[in-house]
Amino acid sequence: MKRILAQAALALGLAAATSVAMNATATAAPLEIGYLPILPAAQLFVAAGQNALPAVDGAQPKLVQFQSGPAMVQAILAGQLDAAYVGIGPALVVAAKGGDFKVVASNIVEQVSLVALGGLAPYFANGGDAATAFVRFAKDKGRVPVIASYPRGSVPEAALQYWLRRRIKADPASYKLITQGEAQIQQSLLTGAVDAAVILEPTVTTVLNKAPTARVVARGSDLFPHQPGAVLLVRGTLIHEHPDLVTALGAEQISATALLRDDPAKAAPLVQKYVAGGRLPVKLVEQAIRNSKAQFEADPNVIIPATRVLQKFQQDTGAQEGPPVDVNRLFDTRFYDAVAKSRAKQ
Repeated sequence: MKRILAQAALALGLAAATSVAMNATATAAPLEIGYLPILPAAQLFVAAGQNALPAVDGAQPKLVQFQSGPAMVQAILAGQLDAAYVGIGPALVVAAKGGDFKVVASNIVEQVSLVALGGLAPYFANGGDAATAFVRFAKDKGRVPVIASYPRGSVPEAALQYWLRRRIKADPASYKLITQGEAQIQQSLLTGAVDAAVILEPTVTTVLNKAPTARVVARGSDLFPHQPGAVLLVRGTLIHEHPDLVTALGAEQISATALLRDDPAKAAPLVQKYVAGGRLPVKLVEQAIRNSKAQFEADPNVIIPATRVLQKFQQDTGAQEGPPVDVNRLFDTRFYDAVAKSRAKQ
């Protein structure tokens, strides 16, 4: 860890590469990091499991779990968190409401999938026209299909809406949308209460294992190409007063992303402890990581263009209120860029 921090500090042009603990004593308390117990926050879980998160005066960060993005946004705006692993949608909300936070790293891209159960899935099979799948289903079944989604304004919901409106241009009268939380969506799929749902891993793997007729009918790249997902959001005062801490977080983000991509078996037990409250089998979490490994992405530069597209779409559809956020100001890529450059020279 000290070697990584020293390299990163040099790359940032700091006067000296002293330890994080020595540079951060003025904070007087450990970092408080918010997260949701979902796979898109996997980099945090890997770093925490390896005791690699930056300590403040010897004190390890305090991880604060939330059950929804809106609840975490409230905590961020109330000044209760130093950093958060949160979706880019809530990050835009924080910025729109005047929160002094910056996106310093990405976690994952194109992480959303649309899963359909056996009744609906065949209408997408064998090159079936996705734009008319719902209409053909309704003609045969005598009702429109019901699709479950995350709440309005969330990244999964935005990805689904983008696909419906911009990609396949489906008739809004040909389907019915309902909004639910992650656990409710999984239950709805497994009980057949809905015909399809837009979901994340490991729910995708869980549903496919338990419902043999279920199929992924649209992947993240189909729904919203290059769609930004979860990000690492850091308080502006921490960036200004303790850049060494932010550098350390960025360095561990890169290391954790590499482990998730290159060694899912090693990463799985670390992630399993946090995802879904540790209730899922390690093997299932490992499979979910393997299914997602191409989507884990730490470079914040990669998601800036798609974030602009996402924000404009949410503005156009009324999902984001208020004036648009200056996306360039929302992102601070210096820390990632410096660490990545330093490592590339090794």
